[in-house]
Amino acid sequence: MDLTLWQYQFRIIMLGDSTVGKSSLIKRYTEDQFLESINQTVGVDFYVHFLEVEPGVTIKLQFWDTAGQERFRSVTRSYYRNSVGGLLVFDLGNRASFDRIQGWHDEVRERVQPHTVLFVLVGNKTDLEEEGLRQVGRQEAELLATKLGAPYVEASAKAGERVAEAFELLARRVYQGLRSGEVQMREGWDGIKCSAPRALDTKPSQSRKTSSAGKSCSC
Repeated sequence: MDLTLWQYQFRIIMLGDSTVGKSSLIKRYTEDQFLESINQTVGVDFYVHFLEVEPGVTIKLQFWDTAGQERFRSVTRSYYRNSVGGLLVFDLGNRASFDRIQGWHDEVRERVQPHTVLFVLVGNKTDLEEEGLRQVGRQEAELLATKLGAPYVEASAKAGERVAEAFELLARRVYQGLRSGEVQMREGWDGIKCSAPRALDTKPSQSRKTSSAGKSCSC
């Protein structure tokens, strides 16, 4: 894959409490590494990854890894508005982190209006189940995901299980939202950018909408 040739850029924000494993998930996905000890994020960290969502269509994924501590919220909130996707992450061994997911979701939705953000809910640290440390059941997590209108994935950054699935599910969801018109590129908004004008392969009834989106590309 030629990484200099990409058609779209999606800005994805990582959301969730401190220590749920947001940074570990990104590091596993972008570098295929897991560190037993990792420094807590201070403010926001930045990562890039490329994904071919279909033949000939490469997406540049920009990940903004936000700090979960309350003292950094004024900084991280400034990144919400220019994001098109969000991974809502909680620790399967920490019920409090699960209970606060609704708050993270609502805060982002409120601040991004009138833009649309698409979410995937991720229960991290499935490896804790073998140690009997799991505190959040799959069924209740799936119920919350349904309430939020988001798919649900259980993963382990430590074991490398279903990590890529979580990220790529969100990337493909945004791409399909762009094709269908659920999300649109807008001038002055960095959630989605395109590298060159390129018409989306959509139904004829959407051609006018697609044309307008193409004109708003930051190319």
